[in-house]
Amino acid sequence: MAKEKTHVNVVIIGHVDSGKSTTTGHLVYKCGGVDQRKLEKFEKAAAQMGKSSFKFAWVLDKLKAERERGITIDISLLKFNTQKYIMTIIDAPGHRDFIKNMITGTSQADVALLVVSAAKGEFEAGVSRSGQTREHALLAYTLGVKQIIVCVNKMDVTEPPYSQKRFDEVVRGVSVFLKKIGYDPTAVPFVPISGWKGENMITATQKMAWFQGWKLKRREGNASGRTLLEVLDSIQPPVRTINKPLRLPLQDVYKIGGVGTVPVGKIETGILKPGMTLMFSPAKLTAEVKSIEMHHQGLQTALPGHNVGFNIKNVSIKNLRRGDVAGNAQHDPPSDVSSFEAQVIILNHPGKIKTGYSPVLDCHTAHVTCRFAELREKLDRRTGKKLENQPQALVSGDAAIVKLVPIKPMCVESFFTYPPLGRFAARDLKQTVAVGVIKSVEKDQGSKLPHKAQVCK
Repeated sequence: MAKEKTHVNVVIIGHVDSGKSTTTGHLVYKCGGVDQRKLEKFEKAAAQMGKSSFKFAWVLDKLKAERERGITIDISLLKFNTQKYIMTIIDAPGHRDFIKNMITGTSQADVALLVVSAAKGEFEAGVSRSGQTREHALLAYTLGVKQIIVCVNKMDVTEPPYSQKRFDEVVRGVSVFLKKIGYDPTAVPFVPISGWKGENMITATQKMAWFQGWKLKRREGNASGRTLLEVLDSIQPPVRTINKPLRLPLQDVYKIGGVGTVPVGKIETGILKPGMTLMFSPAKLTAEVKSIEMHHQGLQTALPGHNVGFNIKNVSIKNLRRGDVAGNAQHDPPSDVSSFEAQVIILNHPGKIKTGYSPVLDCHTAHVTCRFAELREKLDRRTGKKLENQPQALVSGDAAIVKLVPIKPMCVESFFTYPPLGRFAARDLKQTVAVGVIKSVEKDQGSKLPHKAQVCK
């Protein structure tokens, strides 16, 4: 048997209707994720509803409710093969009200594919202040997705079609805000495609003779090519931490008839094996793993980066939920925190943030309201030097060290011990108001005192 290809998780992000699902569906179809018969069935059904241009998207938007609205709501997982990798695609939703789902998806990805529409007016809508192109890219960066690929989609409907001028304009616009966020634009490939027509996705396009190909400059070595598939093969394989204790944030929990309770999520660190005793936090439950599956195949050892479902004994589905974290009960089990200290950057908040401010924190797959209990110090965001102690308030653009207290049990870790569980975004007013990393956590000692009593220093 040949050496197994590396697994890479790709999240597809971008403004609503930029063509994410169609592009992804086309890729999956061309690279062997969907059979021809299924596609023909989708085509018929889509045509009957008068939405024939949605057929590739239907590969992803299997949910009935979405078919009628034409929007991707929850995160769907699909896999396809490139020459070097097995790609698991996490298609993240683009609508404003679904940003929570998008964060859950992004926190599980190694690389982000940002789909930007080149169609007239659509690009501008996506990168405007209220558009999601910006916000998604920013969240991807905060949640630790360090590699980003930009697909300039809908090249077939630019004016004139396949316009080089329009492509250059979009590249300029996107480069500017990617740089502001923290990405290095020279390390970001920009690929013009048509997800609907399939131009320049798998084979080099004839319609865009002006396109010289994409280039990448990075420490690990430069890369170049023409098509989207080649870009996907140029990804740096993610470094997986096997030697750390297990941390597996749950993305969902299912009850499957004849099997029992099946939690699903991506292993961030460590190894999962059948027979292991797991501790779930903050649910404070232990359970034994009966079996593990990935993409409907049984596994004896699941490693970091694997998106798995696993069956556990004697735990009711009612006691577990998205955002809980599973770890090895014998080896540094996870525990919930009574408070944590974090370094945050305030992004866009219209007013002043004072102590007591309580936005929703999205950390790994958990979404929990946390209170800014203390503003400890204000920092220079470029150098990290302290500017003042105990600032009165924080405004957009400020960086600070703050103490946060979750209002209900939550399991997070410091960024230095478990990076994927130590990054978060804070949301309020339907937008991301701050991003941050956790410097230290105060673990809940498990005593039955009310939380407030423990926090006293």
